Amino acid sequence: MPEIRFFVSPDGQDDWPGTADRPFATPHAAQEAVRAVTAGMTGDIVVTFTAGVHYLARPLVFDDAKGDSGMNGFRVIHQAQGYGTPEQAKVELSGGREITDWSMDGDGVWSAPIGDLAPRRLTVDGHPATRAARSTGLPGTVTKTATGYVTDSTEPQSWPDPSGLEFVYPGVYPWSEARIAVASISGDASSTTITMAQPAFDHAGSLYDSKWYGAGGDGTWDGLAAPSVLENSVAFLTEPGTFAVSRTEAGDHVLHYRPRTGEEIGKTTVVVPVLETLISGQGVHDLVFRGFTFADAAWTGPTRTGGYLHYHGNARYERGEFQKIDLGADVGYVHVPAEPVQLPANVGFTSACRVTVEGNHFTRLGAGGLLVEGGTDVEVRECVFDEISGSGIAVHAGTRVSLEDNLVHHIGTEYRGSSAVLVVESEETIVAHNEIRDVPHNGIVITGGERAKGTQVLSNLVERSMGKLMDGGGIYLSAPQGSSFAGGAMVRGNVIRDVLTSYNFGLYTDYGAAWITVLGNIVHGADTPIVLQVGPPMENVAFVGNLWDALPDGYDDPPETVTVAANTVLPKESFAEAVRADPAGADILARAGRRRLER
Repeated sequence: MPEIRFFVSPDGQDDWPGTADRPFATPHAAQEAVRAVTAGMTGDIVVTFTAGVHYLARPLVFDDAKGDSGMNGFRVIHQAQGYGTPEQAKVELSGGREITDWSMDGDGVWSAPIGDLAPRRLTVDGHPATRAARSTGLPGTVTKTATGYVTDSTEPQSWPDPSGLEFVYPGVYPWSEARIAVASISGDASSTTITMAQPAFDHAGSLYDSKWYGAGGDGTWDGLAAPSVLENSVAFLTEPGTFAVSRTEAGDHVLHYRPRTGEEIGKTTVVVPVLETLISGQGVHDLVFRGFTFADAAWTGPTRTGGYLHYHGNARYERGEFQKIDLGADVGYVHVPAEPVQLPANVGFTSACRVTVEGNHFTRLGAGGLLVEGGTDVEVRECVFDEISGSGIAVHAGTRVSLEDNLVHHIGTEYRGSSAVLVVESEETIVAHNEIRDVPHNGIVITGGERAKGTQVLSNLVERSMGKLMDGGGIYLSAPQGSSFAGGAMVRGNVIRDVLTSYNFGLYTDYGAAWITVLGNIVHGADTPIVLQVGPPMENVAFVGNLWDALPDGYDDPPETVTVAANTVLPKESFAEAVRADPAGADILARAGRRRLER
């Protein structure tokens, strides 16, 4: 069957026919050409992108109703030139804008006008810069008030543009990190008053209202007592490779940047993210995206709402009531959002079918990397996710979605409760042969519920998870995963190494977990390999044939319907050598992780 081919090049023109010698200039022009021919497809349509950075003036939106899907049993393939060959072109789809018109502020700091932009991320010559921060909290003796804080230090009164400041609260719950904007700073010769943004600060007080008795204390807990980190002030621009945004004049914001050694402003490429969506698909089917770098996208949610009130995973509070969760008379209580809102992604597909996302690089993104919502038969494979503010890959209410041979690392750089891989109430999902490392909280999260069943978590390699927050694990599962072991979740052949913060678990079955088989996994370097007592209690969970370096508490007296059998404890000090010498351990190690080299 004949293929139809279109070409896109930064050197093309949109009024050209899109041929190899006269390519389109933008993906949007190619999309219009595709739409004109999909109804009569007699072969695949291939849209080939030549090397270079393709700056998107607006999101690239794919809609089945507009003719963006493959038809008649054929596919529409969007790909980098030479995909899968040594000559594959480096193609970047960027949602950013290059910043010019720099001037020297003095003391090595440069500045440039950026209009009404208020970027939370910055890219300099392809490398992410970080927001200027003060990591020692507020100076002086700090007292929390109904509207913010008072300190006996006058230093904050010298910080310019207080409206751009954001306070960060790591561990506001052990598994949560909140961000709240500052509204104003005032004071006199003896004290400073800091007023926080509303209603975010009041909402935070309600969400993080809790008591903890488990440590034997009086239950007093206030995660908002004082911020640990302060971000985005020119006063904090002391480290090379950091930036801050002044918003003193509405619509006339100024970007300030302290270059790294070797960076020469005027000869570097400085990009701020502008678009919040790079690619989205609605109801599309029979589409392929391969060989792209998706980069430099924004998310302005915290700016719009006055903060990021994180609860767990990708969930945060933005609206509605709060629910009190009683953890028991000897433990305490917490509050959760009655209507949790999920973190969005900069690339996403809703109700998609037979879509393949292959060999792409998701990087320098301000929300999550990729979201598949309500999709069927979607494949995400051999992709790399890094330098992302939120999660790497998220699947919500999917059916037969496979996530295989992906590399996810250094995600959750801003929203640190985010998971590398998150699967929410999905059916027959496969999470296999992925490598996850250097993430701030959970590696892989599978949340259950009425719809969840048949999830397989197979031969993944998870290293250095839980780098920032507590109460999580390398692989985390919660709630019922089906209605029987046959239709439940299978967690097999995974290797989990070095779960970093305190109070963590290698394989964490939590919050009413049920119908889960945990078979033949390796855990080394966690507080404890599994936990057997959770609330609500787990039921119908089997831990069989695993290898780990410690005996879990309650191993000899598990809950009534929990099976713990034929597991092996190897010596912690020589675990690496011992597991390689064990036949089962050697086989698990040989199979875990990606089956192909990253592109």
